[in-house]
Amino acid sequence: MAQMKKSENVPQAMQEKYQAIIELTDSFANEHLNKECAQLIRFLTAALCRKRPSPLDKGKANTWACGIIHAIGTVNFLFDKSQKSHLPSSELYKHFGISESTGQGKSKLIRNMLNMGPFDPNWTLPSKMASNPLVWILSVNGMMVDIRSMPREAQEIAFEKGLIPYIPGD
Repeated sequence: MAQMKKSENVPQAMQEKYQAIIELTDSFANEHLNKECAQLIRFLTAALCRKRPSPLDKGKANTWACGIIHAIGTVNFLFDKSQKSHLPSSELYKHFGISESTGQGKSKLIRNMLNMGPFDPNWTLPSKMASNPLVWILSVNGMMVDIRSMPREAQEIAFEKGLIPYIPGD
């Protein structure tokens, strides 16, 4: 799976909504998450702003902020107590003053719209990339292989084609 290019570029018509949402998400991330997660949340917000028509055009900023954080959290297992860094989803909903069903509904809408799922390489936190199996499993000559176990030449080809985010060992 090729990595998509991430950007914070937003159409002029969506700038105000983008700013309103990222003020909320950045504040939450600074308090409960980290800079790495805040950056990925900004990328997702910008991607949603670039959709035509943008789903963010309708609805409240706090509802979208919660849904966006929940979507990123779902991909990265943020709500799993067994993870070193985790957060109860109820704390997220409470912070944004919305119900669980509303937060989960926005998150599901976002994940469906962008085909996001657990371990999605496009929305995995960079610090979790090395342990994400979907990043490294590729089809080589019709066989599924972990590219990290292949010769460096194969890894370089996969990297040049954008199939992996970096060459393991570099």
